[in-house]
Amino acid sequence: MLNAAATLLARLLTPGTGEALARTPVTPNAVTITGTCRMVAGALWLFPTGPPVRRHHACARIFVLVDMLDGVLARMKGTSGTWGAFLDSTLDRISDAAVFAGLVDLAGTAPARALLAAVALFCLVAGGLVSYAKARAGGAWGCAATSASPSAPSGC
Repeated sequence: MLNAAATLLARLLTPGTGEALARTPVTPNAVTITGTCRMVAGALWLFPTGPPVRRHHACARIFVLVDMLDGVLARMKGTSGTWGAFLDSTLDRISDAAVFAGLVDLAGTAPARALLAAVALFCLVAGGLVSYAKARAGGAWGCAATSASPSAPSGC
């Protein structure tokens, strides 16, 4: 279901926005990085402000659509590759973490526990990101999960 929706949105974005963006010097990786920075800023700035929730949803929807543009742009410019896919999926996890961090902040914590909550959330996200990045790199470049493996190709 989600793949069908993503395919439909990509088809809708391709003729207009994607083609217009493809004529500029903007790179897909720049779109990925910019979209992630904006999603993180939006999640950490808007979500903790509380209601109205519609504002939060609108912000998230806009940045999800922008996030889809990097893949469309890469295909249109013929620059899609393993690094871009790795960067996009890794930064998507950072965006996800920012949304959850904003929601944790929205839920509120006692001032005495705020630092503990922040450190715990950071550890959770960092731990997940490290294992995700290793797995994604292994899949993208055909490398073993650890570079200590004797069968890993050079450069992994």
